[in-house]
Amino acid sequence: MPLLELKNVHSAYGNVRALKGISLHVEAGEIVTLLGANGAGKSTTLRSISGLTPVSDGDILFEGKSLKRVKAEHIVRQGIAHVPEGRRIFAGLTVKENIMIGTSGRGHLPRRQMDAEVEEMFEIFPDLKRLTGALGWSLSGGQQQMLAVARGLMSRPKLLLLDEPSLGLAPIIVQQLFATIRNIRSHGTTVLLVEQNANMALSVADRGYVLATGNLIVEGTPVQLQDNEEVKAAYLGGGK
Repeated sequence: MPLLELKNVHSAYGNVRALKGISLHVEAGEIVTLLGANGAGKSTTLRSISGLTPVSDGDILFEGKSLKRVKAEHIVRQGIAHVPEGRRIFAGLTVKENIMIGTSGRGHLPRRQMDAEVEEMFEIFPDLKRLTGALGWSLSGGQQQMLAVARGLMSRPKLLLLDEPSLGLAPIIVQQLFATIRNIRSHGTTVLLVEQNANMALSVADRGYVLATGNLIVEGTPVQLQDNEEVKAAYLGGGK
């Protein structure tokens, strides 16, 4: 049984149909990437999974149980964390306070346990450790992205949804970020990644799906997608 399965999922914003029958699956322990141009439906797919965008038809199953009518806050408690595009950290809170907010859906935790878990995040994101007391607004874009991911991991998710984590970051920071994504998977967290940097996404993914105008058009392993002429031409800077 897949950890996550989407079955013929339709979602809309008013009269605009954003997803037109998406079916995909994610196995436990995988990194799966969703590729596609702006407006393809990638972010809507993540928002539908996390309960932020209603599903009008079809179903989403997590560990075999439907999420279709489950509220977003309960989806977090079931083990899905969503790191949205744009980071959305709390600018007036410190790095440590931002990270600690990630535990809010887990009920009251003893301070000693919370401090220990924050230290675990600093092991995964060592650049943040020296910034413990820095306010969110003072961080660079790369540091803010690392902080957003760390906050998401504090909910102890089985599945981490990452939406455009490399957006606006310098190439060297992107390399560090994707090394961290590999590290997150090695710690036992499954990752569903939306990313416009297709080459980088495929370098860490086990499988990928390509979306266009709300439809899935191609799926396969990184090698299969990299060898697909349509995918190369549209997303990888190559092809005939």
